[in-house]
Amino acid sequence: MNQLLVTLGTKLTERWLNLLVLPGALLLGVLAAGTTLGHAHWYDLPRLGEALDDLTARPALDRAGTAAVAVAAVLLLSSALSLAAQFLGSAVESFWLRESRFAFDHRRQRARLRAWERLTRERDAAIRDPATKAAEIRRLDRARDRIGLAPPSRPTWYGDRLQAAGERVEAVYGLDLDAVWPRLWLILAEPAQRQIESARASFTAAARLGAWSLAYLAVAARWWPAVLIAAGCALVARSRAHESTEALASLVEAAVDVHGRDLAVLVGLEQPDVPGPLPVDTGDRLSETFRKAGLFDTDDDAPGT
Repeated sequence: MNQLLVTLGTKLTERWLNLLVLPGALLLGVLAAGTTLGHAHWYDLPRLGEALDDLTARPALDRAGTAAVAVAAVLLLSSALSLAAQFLGSAVESFWLRESRFAFDHRRQRARLRAWERLTRERDAAIRDPATKAAEIRRLDRARDRIGLAPPSRPTWYGDRLQAAGERVEAVYGLDLDAVWPRLWLILAEPAQRQIESARASFTAAARLGAWSLAYLAVAARWWPAVLIAAGCALVARSRAHESTEALASLVEAAVDVHGRDLAVLVGLEQPDVPGPLPVDTGDRLSETFRKAGLFDTDDDAPGT
């Protein structure tokens, strides 16, 4: 039992250091360096060394109690900054997945839709032209898919990709993914659940990295080289968010492809010994069942009403 407690304590400490202390401490270090150097002396590393020497030469730091309080303050402040970054990361995540609510969002969504429709027309014209090579059609397909697998209905690619997963599932199987997914999740094997959870966690981590880029951008007000750090964080966050969104949407669609019929069998809408994909009419019945539509509707024409 003691060994188990020691192991758990070590793992918790490692997670605390990696997720909370280290990212916040790095931001504090950059902020301290930027405040010391400023814009005018942004490159003056000897000046930073002199400031550190002056700080360590102060008599108060010779006392063990003062040094312990200073270390504890740094740890607490680093943890607080990391918690704030996690909260801001949730806001970044919501911003990436937002629907079109404002004028800017509507303009962006319409621009993406016009580009998608233009590439669709070019692709259709290329298919009708016998002289068009297959490579050209594939190029147009990839160009259109980079905008969206379905007509864009949101201002961002991230929201459209997840929205497209639901639209594609409904088009092929007649399933309302919002209603069916919680039930389908219950019958997925643990490895499949872990892969989906990992993709979801990667998207959250990318949004949190985007929040750190905003924090470093704020530090740039005191020390302009922090802009480079902010830009690096933003680029990595964008790349990881793109990869994790694509992985998450593909895994969700794959789960429906592989296990959609199994769910219908468990509910009793399909026979287990009948091969083939999930029929559209069965998907419609599954969706209607899980939506529980009309459960509390009243019939005004019923006798006695």
